[in-house]
Amino acid sequence: MSKIKPRAKIPKEAELDEVIEIKTLIRHPMHSGRVKDVDGKTIPRLIINKFNAMFNGKVVFTVNLEPSISSNPYISFPFKVKEEGTFELSWEEDGGNQYKLTKSLKVI
Repeated sequence: MSKIKPRAKIPKEAELDEVIEIKTLIRHPMHSGRVKDVDGKTIPRLIINKFNAMFNGKVVFTVNLEPSISSNPYISFPFKVKEEGTFELSWEEDGGNQYKLTKSLKVI
């Protein structure tokens, strides 16, 4: 499996009350548990099952993912800027592994 790498595109600056789009992508195979490898053995389920976005410690967006989601899940959502601060993004995988990313936003 390739290295799992989360990414996010968040503007570094925005105006007060501006609605910005947060775009996220994580490189992940999202094995559903229904596919077989070249030897005919079932590849065990291993998916990102939850995504959370927090801003200044408050949850602003969350989603539960299911096995039918394609590999390398892309998630985007709008966010209305009320203050400057820090986004904390996290992806949780089956088995409890977490992948995190932090990005700052400045109000101009």
